[in-house]
Amino acid sequence: MADMIEPWISTPSDKPKLLVIYWPTACGKTGLTIELAKKYDGEVVIADSRQIYRGMNIGTGKVTEEEMQGVPHHMLDILDIHEMYGVGEFAPEARRIIADITTRGRLPILSGGTGLFIDAVIWNFTIPEVPADWEYRDELEAFREKEGNEALWEKLNAVDPDYASELDSRNYRYVIRGLEIWKSTGQSKKVLGQKTESPYDFLRITPYDGDREKLYSNINKRVEKMFQSGLIEEVTQLLGKHNPTEIDILDIFPGLNAIGYREILPYLSGKETLEKILELVQQNSRHYAKRQLTWFRRYNPEI
Repeated sequence: MADMIEPWISTPSDKPKLLVIYWPTACGKTGLTIELAKKYDGEVVIADSRQIYRGMNIGTGKVTEEEMQGVPHHMLDILDIHEMYGVGEFAPEARRIIADITTRGRLPILSGGTGLFIDAVIWNFTIPEVPADWEYRDELEAFREKEGNEALWEKLNAVDPDYASELDSRNYRYVIRGLEIWKSTGQSKKVLGQKTESPYDFLRITPYDGDREKLYSNINKRVEKMFQSGLIEEVTQLLGKHNPTEIDILDIFPGLNAIGYREILPYLSGKETLEKILELVQQNSRHYAKRQLTWFRRYNPEI
C-alpha cells in the first residue's frame, strides 16, 4: 500500500490530509491501522457505531491497549450503554478531533466499518434536525407490538428501501426514526445529509482482498474466539442487576442492540441453547459484513 500512500502524502494540497481505512468486520483492519499510524506518525479516529460504548469490548472486537502500541485512538468508550448516539453527534466531534490532530502536525487516520459515519465525516454532511413526532412514534410502536418488528420494517421498506436495506428489523428504534423522518420531510434519512465538497484531501484504502469465502470463515472463527474470551460474561456484567427477560431491556440499554449482544439475551433467560446463539451470532455477523460490502462498493466496485 506504500505505493499509494507515499505519493499521496508527498503531494502538496491546500486541504488537510485524511487517511481513511475501511473494512468489513473481521478482515484484519486493526493490524494495518496500527502499522500505518506508526509508520506515518498518525493518530486514529474510530468510525464504529458500537465501539463508542464503554464495556462493549469483546463483542465489538475493540482494539486493546496492548494492540494500540502507544498509538492514540479517539472516539472509543465515550458513552454508557443506556445512551443513544448517531451520525449527527459523531461527525462534528470526529471532524473536531481530526482538525486537532492536523494542527499538531500528525496524520489523522479515520478507521472503521460504519460507512455512514465515514461518509458523514469525509463529505462534511450536515444533518438537519427533524423534531420528534411523539404521536406518530406511539402509533408505530403500537403497530410493532401488534404485528412485530418485521412488519414495521416492511413499512419503511415500502417508502424508503435504500435506508431500510441498511437496517436489521430488530433495530426498530432506527426503523421508527426512518419512518418519522419520511413522514415529516418526504425524504429518506440517507439523503437528508447534504453532501458537499470534501474539506479533506483524503485517500481510502482497505485490507479486504475480495475473498468472500475467507472473510466468512474469519468471521466464524472470530465469533468462536469471542465466546471463548468471555462474551457471555461481558453481557452479564453490562446488564448488571437488570433481568434479561425484561421486555424493554433494549429500550433501557440501546447499546446492547448490537450483533453479538442482543442474541445472547435469550440464552441468559433460558430460552436458547449456547450452540444456537453461537450459530446465530455467526450468521448475523456474516449478514452484517455483506451489508458493509454493499456500502463500500461505492468506494471500490471490485470488493
